[in-house]
Amino acid sequence: MLTIYHNPRCSKSRQTLELIKENSNKELKIVEYLKEAITQENIKELLTQLSCSPIEMMRVKESEFNEQNLKSADDKTLIEAMVATPKLIERPIVSDGSKAIIGRPPTNVLTLC
Repeated sequence: MLTIYHNPRCSKSRQTLELIKENSNKELKIVEYLKEAITQENIKELLTQLSCSPIEMMRVKESEFNEQNLKSADDKTLIEAMVATPKLIERPIVSDGSKAIIGRPPTNVLTLC
């Protein structure tokens, strides 16, 4: 099964979702993370699957990133910020349960299909 952490207002997220639908026969779970709460545990699991640091999973150009003074924040603070402000999470993220990929560009996710 594939899980996409999706924002329907984001063109890259929509493109990624379409690529998955066109290229995968795996069951698909769509998580609209701006509507459904995402927990610290969810984020930590995704970080492990992505093999990246919290800052690499964040949208650092969002105004909320600067407003919350996150540039020099530690990992714990960054994870807490993503839970409190899910808009800061890079999108889309697709997971197969053991590995995850950020869909930028959307074709990145084809390796999971």
